[in-house]
Amino acid sequence: MNIKVLGAGCKRCEALLNATKEAVSSEGVDAEVEYITDLEKVASYGVMSMPALVIEGKVVSAGKVLKAKEVEKFLH
Repeated sequence: MNIKVLGAGCKRCEALLNATKEAVSSEGVDAEVEYITDLEKVASYGVMSMPALVIEGKVVSAGKVLKAKEVEKFLH
């Protein structure tokens, strides 16, 4: 599974990154978690508000800092 956290390197973006890593770990999912801060790449996903969570190429959340439990729902 390919998971990307899109952000600008701010605390909110890093909080989503940490929650995502925690969710992947607790669910035992085989996933690669990438943190993308290149704004051109972020824009290529059509995301206007950050942080954003992309799973398998699909934006599943934007503009919210999800908790690990919320991220887990997207992993199934």
